Amino acid sequence: MDASLQAPLAMMLSLADSRLPVGGHVHSGGVEQAVADGDVRSVATLADFLRRRVESAGLVAASVAAQVSAGELSVSRAQREMDARTPSSAARQASYAQGRGMVRLAKRLYPHHDWSEHSPATHLPVISGSVGAVAGLSPLQTALVLVYTTMSGSATAGQRLLALDPADVAITIAELSPLCEQVAREATTGLADLSDPIFDIFAERHTRRDMPLFMS
Repeated sequence: MDASLQAPLAMMLSLADSRLPVGGHVHSGGVEQAVADGDVRSVATLADFLRRRVESAGLVAASVAAQVSAGELSVSRAQREMDARTPSSAARQASYAQGRGMVRLAKRLYPHHDWSEHSPATHLPVISGSVGAVAGLSPLQTALVLVYTTMSGSATAGQRLLALDPADVAITIAELSPLCEQVAREATTGLADLSDPIFDIFAERHTRRDMPLFMS
């Protein structure tokens, strides 16, 4: 593939798409456990979950990606910053798993770039920031990709788990789009350190589930 022929933003969105190919389709972002616990049970409660996730985990991930994309944060420091902002071991492993998938794709898309800093493990926001920089995306565009896919991946998982009307979920995603843009802009102003412990609880509880449908 000639990467120079790709529209950078569309290319990045396709790489980060939860359906494929980084493996996001097997990660619910906590929705599976939230459904099991009864916190998410309808379109309305899924929307509340997504809003809360975008404003916390989405903001943090996007801020790290934006700083890497802008060249303001080295890969090694970005890894440490993500570790510090991801207290749940289960959540870290989910980020690393998707990060490995993104590295594999980045190596094929940009084979002449040195990706060795991202081995043997890398957080998804960190490699996303690096790919954004190589692709020529602005920090805002890179942040927006992270925020949007954080929201859409969990939305799709909620739709599958609750057998919701796809049209209702699509409308929910559309209604949350302005929030995604707002959070992405905030993410470009510096590293965010907002924490929402409920997502760490969901992540850890999920690891004890018998035969879960999602990896996280």
